[in-house]
Amino acid sequence: MGIYLNPGNQGFWKSIRSEIYVDKTGLIALTNRYLNTEQQYICVSRPRRFGKSMTLNMLAAYYSCGCDSADLFSGFRIEKDESFRENLNRYDVIFLNMQQFLIRAKGQEITEYLERSVIEELRESYGEFFSGRITGLAEALERIYVKTDRQFIFLIDEWDCVMRERQESEDLQRQYLDFLRNLLKDQPYVALAYMTGILPVKKYGLHSALNMFLEYSMTDQSEFEEYTGFTQEEVKALCIRYNMDFTEMSNWYDGYRFTTFQHIYNPRSVVEAMRRGRFSNYWTSTETYDALKIYIDMDFDGLKEDIVRMLGGERVKVNTRSFQNDMCNFRTKDDILTLLIHIGYLAYEADTGEAFIPNKEIIGEFENAMSVGGWPEIMRILKASEKLLEDTIKGDEKSVAAGLDRAHTEAASILTYNDENSLGCAIGLAYYSARKDYRMIRELPAGKGFADIVFLPLPHTDKPAMVVELKYDKDAESAIQQIRDRNYTQVLDGYNGEIVLVGINYDRKNKDKTHSCVIERIVKNG
Repeated sequence: MGIYLNPGNQGFWKSIRSEIYVDKTGLIALTNRYLNTEQQYICVSRPRRFGKSMTLNMLAAYYSCGCDSADLFSGFRIEKDESFRENLNRYDVIFLNMQQFLIRAKGQEITEYLERSVIEELRESYGEFFSGRITGLAEALERIYVKTDRQFIFLIDEWDCVMRERQESEDLQRQYLDFLRNLLKDQPYVALAYMTGILPVKKYGLHSALNMFLEYSMTDQSEFEEYTGFTQEEVKALCIRYNMDFTEMSNWYDGYRFTTFQHIYNPRSVVEAMRRGRFSNYWTSTETYDALKIYIDMDFDGLKEDIVRMLGGERVKVNTRSFQNDMCNFRTKDDILTLLIHIGYLAYEADTGEAFIPNKEIIGEFENAMSVGGWPEIMRILKASEKLLEDTIKGDEKSVAAGLDRAHTEAASILTYNDENSLGCAIGLAYYSARKDYRMIRELPAGKGFADIVFLPLPHTDKPAMVVELKYDKDAESAIQQIRDRNYTQVLDGYNGEIVLVGINYDRKNKDKTHSCVIERIVKNG
């Protein structure tokens, strides 16, 4: 067993003997399918703490020759796949953690240090097949392949750390990418190359130095979707096992959307919530909010309004194609939003091209980032939202209308009221604090139409449900009447208890441009 060559199965052994391990071995069937094909170059990018290194440890345990991992995979999904025995522990694996090389290289070139370290290990097993006069790692591997017909599987962790941590050095980035291209592209000794990091492959101009890689990112994970995080069924099973409320779990950690799997959960946060028996900000606690603040404070036209709209529960269109896959070359607000998708602060729905804040944990991180300056108007709205919710539940129509007027005044410098969608976003922002006790849903199919905003109480609360209908240049009474006529409360079938019906109108024609509010209550049994 080596450090870089055939690192063995200890990493995977630690994973499966942990208190919580969710079986993701089905991914091996995918990589087996791509061995020695045109699809053998795979780059999977995901946010930090989404199980990337654990995946590589699993692949190393499965493919590395020199160890017997059959018992480790016993009982897991991959054991039933027909390719399991065919490739188990049959390949030489080269495992490269680029973060470690970047740290250890110090004053040296990272690629020179890497080549010297890996060649030193190769000499122990294959030194008889190449002399001391070789010019680099690629040449050593070529000679080994020619003499032995042995192929290698490359597992590369933190592949993008040079782009993230050496942002100022474009020469270093180019040299690093050229090294990877020379090492991997069109080389007969490569059976599979699986890279993982936070960012997709770096672009330079119209081309990528690593254009042989098929990319699976947070904008399109394709067949790797169910291995990106925990699926809904996996989380339900854990909730039963640990006696945790599934609805609350969803509110905190669900939200990442893909084409087939519409509910992907943050794995780090789910595991910690289960282990500790309480919901909290586990994923975001591994990094300060300054990382998010830097990006949302950037001065791109329309960026602040888009952030505010998403805080209000809305989705915004994003063009992800212009992003250069680094953390410094930004040309438009879409580049910033695309980066936030890749690093996990936003979720993305490919079918609609829309981004949104995925869950309660991430919403809290946006609030933290805005609380330290640059967003005073929005912070005043958020702080006032607790009282607005209390006034709404009490049925104090005048106080609710006055609170919405104040929220509108605060948000006017960022958010423009020009239609009912804008009004809905502003109302969602004004009721921000309700998300502690409610799941807020915009445009929910209900009865004979779509309810503008529905607040579903979470199981731990004793709060009433709320159905909010919005009007623009009409009147609040007609909003309440629409809730009745279209039977919007039908969406709460199975709910027992009080429902607060809220009709809100914003009167643009009034010289004071005020809100009006009508509140009614009903009791629903079953």
